[in-house]
Amino acid sequence: MDGNTSGEDGNDIDWSTEDELEIESFTLSSSSSLTVPGREAIVGSGEASSSQGPSNSKVVDHFVGMGFSGKMVAKAIEEHGEENTDSILETLLTYSALESSPQEQQQVDCDDQFSSDSKASFLDDFSDIDSYSDNEDILNPTSEKNKKLLSLVNMGYTVEEASIAIERCGLDSTVVELTDFICAAQMARAEDAHLPLEEKPRLNHAYKKRKLLEYELLKKKKLMRLGNKTIDEDDEAVHLPNPMVGFGIPSEPCLKTHRNLPEAALGPPYFYYENVALTPKGVWSTISRFLYDVQPEFVDSKYFCAAARKRGYVHNLPIENRFPLIPLPPHTIHEAFPLIRKWWPSWDTRTKLNCVLTSIASAKSTERIRKALEDYDSEPPLRVQKYVLDECRKWNLVWVGRNKVAPLEPDEVEMLLGFPKNHTRGISRTDRYKSLGNSFQIDTVAYHLSVLKDMFPNGINLLSLFSGIGGAEIALHRLGIRLKNVVSVEISAVNRNVVRSWWEQTNQRGNLYDLDDVQQLNGDRLEHYMTSFGGFDLVVGGSPCNNLTGSNRLHRDGLEE
Repeated sequence: MDGNTSGEDGNDIDWSTEDELEIESFTLSSSSSLTVPGREAIVGSGEASSSQGPSNSKVVDHFVGMGFSGKMVAKAIEEHGEENTDSILETLLTYSALESSPQEQQQVDCDDQFSSDSKASFLDDFSDIDSYSDNEDILNPTSEKNKKLLSLVNMGYTVEEASIAIERCGLDSTVVELTDFICAAQMARAEDAHLPLEEKPRLNHAYKKRKLLEYELLKKKKLMRLGNKTIDEDDEAVHLPNPMVGFGIPSEPCLKTHRNLPEAALGPPYFYYENVALTPKGVWSTISRFLYDVQPEFVDSKYFCAAARKRGYVHNLPIENRFPLIPLPPHTIHEAFPLIRKWWPSWDTRTKLNCVLTSIASAKSTERIRKALEDYDSEPPLRVQKYVLDECRKWNLVWVGRNKVAPLEPDEVEMLLGFPKNHTRGISRTDRYKSLGNSFQIDTVAYHLSVLKDMFPNGINLLSLFSGIGGAEIALHRLGIRLKNVVSVEISAVNRNVVRSWWEQTNQRGNLYDLDDVQQLNGDRLEHYMTSFGGFDLVVGGSPCNNLTGSNRLHRDGLEE
């Protein structure tokens, strides 16, 4: 997972860490001039290869049966050879995308032009991607990047969406992976309750064609990988609750007081598994199957603190008699940061921050916001307000002066997540943001674990998998549950040092055993621990989320990793 916190150009973004990240949707007024050079060559290029021998007739028949033309299939086989079916499929999908009508694209782009020249000029001045208003590279698609960019644009995506997807996923990514990335980021934004409601897309011909193509891409990929096997997608879908309050929150503790667990899942020992709520379809079903078919409890931490954090928790803990940590944390931005209230403009109506990220906005981004506002003594125009608020929501920016915004400091992030002050002090700022962005929200986790206090009055033996900076350990400590023996597995030496420092600073009297690789926790080592102190009372884990989150830059193979 990339730990960069900011970049000089504002584009050094860690998109792989959080489901709430989104790609901003900017219209492109100059895209109506887009053309598709070489279309004739693509369409007619199969003639020389149309007489393929019988050795690849089955491959040809397979792809023709999927709906591709014979000429197109012959051309793709000529380029890649009949054995490389994945590359053939991706080439065919790209050819299909390039066949979209330029007249239709022109009509859509004309419909989507800005309402005034001043608005277009404003976005040119303050967009983080300054070069997106220039189409020279697109008009001459000689490089692999520009070919893929053109393919995505002709599928109906904006140039900015396509460019960010290529940058984050890499040039080696397939068209399907790029469209998957863009759609996942769009879904993540749509799920965020704090983002303003957007206008529904106009159901013109090009929009419907794009949605149909997205569906066809997914269907053809499944047919290629699974043959004729069909999947009932409703069986794998997990419908996230709204509001996302799980079995109850401190303000509404009695939403549900009992649930039926499979007999094999009854504790002790207890288990508690956490990961991002917005995972690809089927991930939570797979996780549940490995954990006795226990269904996840989905909770947004905005009901516990001043920042959103949508997570799913699979556990076999009791759900009655929960209690929150005292004192209760601040629940709004102004409660958390009272000194910034004097600078907060009336048109910024945020009361909660979005999910804490592993990266922050660059100085260039905040300077652009200042310049956007400096010409207005009173409220800026609505278009300026929208630009500023979109940036503030994306990066969790707060007002620290007149027309001046800034990202949260690491100690402020620690407070929002419930960690002790200066918990991560002593490591680099980059590592502080990265470690905090991947951690538990302490108040949320402690509320779930609070039922263990009366059950283990003499202390608890904990197996902490993928410990990070010790969120589970700190939650139990703050609940007053003594940590007798803790086996902590964490690959990051930085995080292990943070946990070790906290252990010593809080004068823990138990034993801390730290391992740097989960593969070291083999049967012999587990037997040794169980012989030493009698086994574990609680197993806590939150496996790395970057293969599960919707905005992964490389792939979302999820649990297959």
